[in-house]
Amino acid sequence: MLRSNLLIPVAICALAGQAIAQDTIGTDSLPSVSSERPYSPNADRDFPTMALFGDTHVHSALSADAGGGGTTLMPRDMYRFARGGQVNSNTGQPVKLPRPFDFYMLTEHTDGMGVITDIMRGAPNIMADEQGKMFHDEFAKGGDAAKQASIDLIAQFSQGTLSEALLYQPGSAGYDNTWKDLVQAAEEFNEPHVFTAMIAYEWTSLVAGNNLHRNVIFRDGPKRALQVSPFLMAPPKGSPDPRDLWKWMQTYEDKTGGDVLAIPHNPNLSNGIMFAPNDTFRDGAEFDPEYLKTRAQWEKLVEIGQTKGDSETHPLLSPTDEFADYESWDWANLDVSEAKTPEMLPFEYVRSVLQKGLAFEQAKGTNPFKLGFVGGSDIHTGLTTQDDDNFFGAFTWMEPSATRATSVAKGNDDLGIDYKGWQYATPGPTAVWATENTRAGVFDALERREVYATTGPRITVRFFGGDYTAGDLKNRDLARIGYANGVPMGGDLKAIDTAPAFLVYALRDPIGANLDRIQIIKGWTLSDGSTQEKVYDVVWSGDRLPGADGKLPPVGNTVDLNIPSWTNDIGKADLATVWVDPDFDPSQHAFYYARVIEIPTPRWTAYDAVKFDVDMPVEVKLITQERAYTSPIWYSPKG
Repeated sequence: MLRSNLLIPVAICALAGQAIAQDTIGTDSLPSVSSERPYSPNADRDFPTMALFGDTHVHSALSADAGGGGTTLMPRDMYRFARGGQVNSNTGQPVKLPRPFDFYMLTEHTDGMGVITDIMRGAPNIMADEQGKMFHDEFAKGGDAAKQASIDLIAQFSQGTLSEALLYQPGSAGYDNTWKDLVQAAEEFNEPHVFTAMIAYEWTSLVAGNNLHRNVIFRDGPKRALQVSPFLMAPPKGSPDPRDLWKWMQTYEDKTGGDVLAIPHNPNLSNGIMFAPNDTFRDGAEFDPEYLKTRAQWEKLVEIGQTKGDSETHPLLSPTDEFADYESWDWANLDVSEAKTPEMLPFEYVRSVLQKGLAFEQAKGTNPFKLGFVGGSDIHTGLTTQDDDNFFGAFTWMEPSATRATSVAKGNDDLGIDYKGWQYATPGPTAVWATENTRAGVFDALERREVYATTGPRITVRFFGGDYTAGDLKNRDLARIGYANGVPMGGDLKAIDTAPAFLVYALRDPIGANLDRIQIIKGWTLSDGSTQEKVYDVVWSGDRLPGADGKLPPVGNTVDLNIPSWTNDIGKADLATVWVDPDFDPSQHAFYYARVIEIPTPRWTAYDAVKFDVDMPVEVKLITQERAYTSPIWYSPKG
């Protein structure tokens, strides 16, 4: 009793800097304290403990290809929605998220910023331009006419035939006022430790319809961000060459003392040039050392998936991977002006690109494709809806209706290509492991690549490489062990002679489906510079055993398409293991990342079929297996 009664006065005296008389309390009445490690496992903890979920790529009505197609939601509407508020969609339907985002990045297109509002209202300078008046008249009709006008606008911009009157430049009132308002809106809704509104934009580079977009993300607030204007594609102030974007980024940091990074757009619309093996803007010349170094400096991440499909890998690139054909989007470039060919695929699917990065490192000493993974939505409705039962589409014409799944989205009759609404995917979030929910906390996680992407669910995943044993799994504080004995996702393993161990564990989305399995994907180089890949099932639910072919049997399927719904009678809520690479060669460059697979669940098209009582055509996918992709961990040999 004596000790407990004296705790408060002792604390007060100590805080006040007052001495405690020896005869007031004896030293033997206080517990001894170890100087080696605090009793509290949370004391002196300096590693990130917060898994924050957000969107790194989304558009409001201020982007021409959104506002022109009927989107009316503006930046402040979007932030209210992202924070959990209910809004009316562009077609007047009430919509709300099941839970708010932790962070949000509104990435309006740079080129034409501010022009769509002038087109819609028929500003005098727009109506004086033949093309401008035509777009105003078509957009004003709404419906299919506005949708087609939006497609035409994208196509003409892609091919360089858009009128200069519609390419607002920094220095014009329309452009500058729009940028200032975007920055101000982010500042109004940014609430440190509660909701982070990052300042960002999308650099809208296109080469003959091939997508080279990058999302540019600021660590900073308005004081620094407003010292510059976004970098454009269109001349005279812009350029489609990424080298010029990187120069702009260096100039920004030199001028303001700020920090900025660029995230390449989901590369499956680039027709092979987003990660081309040579310089598209130098007549296919070999990359020089400065290019390799500069790209590695500014582009540490890639958007691995979004509403326009998944870019992890492709069945033609990974024929032995039974999960490779996931939401594939492989028929053309952005404006459907050029068909996709198999030769393009290795340069626009991330697993293959990572392998090519290893080959560059082996041959040139620098890996320009050392990329962590983020998710994005690229939604043009102002509504990031990532749940299959709450999907409001990629564009306004795709908001919930009985016909949206079977409506033609875009096509090219001359090439015999078209695709329909059902082929869009529900997009997934970016998850960051952060120390705090602030602009600095989110940005720093992105910059060190301690991030991962999911296809929708908020799966929690940790992935470490280093020195671990199976006995470590008995400890519930796995993160502390992970950081103490190795590196997290996005990190680099030290050169070693013995095979590295990987500690991976995942927890299902609390309101989602159970987990089927965790896989580790490895890519590596051979001595001749060629590359290999392999998928390892490292831990799974149930008592399944791999077959003679080494493949794990499917987990099963509890989906009831009549409801639609599923049950968690199969799978497991969490999975964890320590895995040691059985094929490790210390002389080979390698990367490893984890892929977490859920049990089957209904796809958004299944919910549409029930809600609108429609029979979907046989080619429409109704069941999905959502997943998460961690950023890789890299290994480089000695020397």
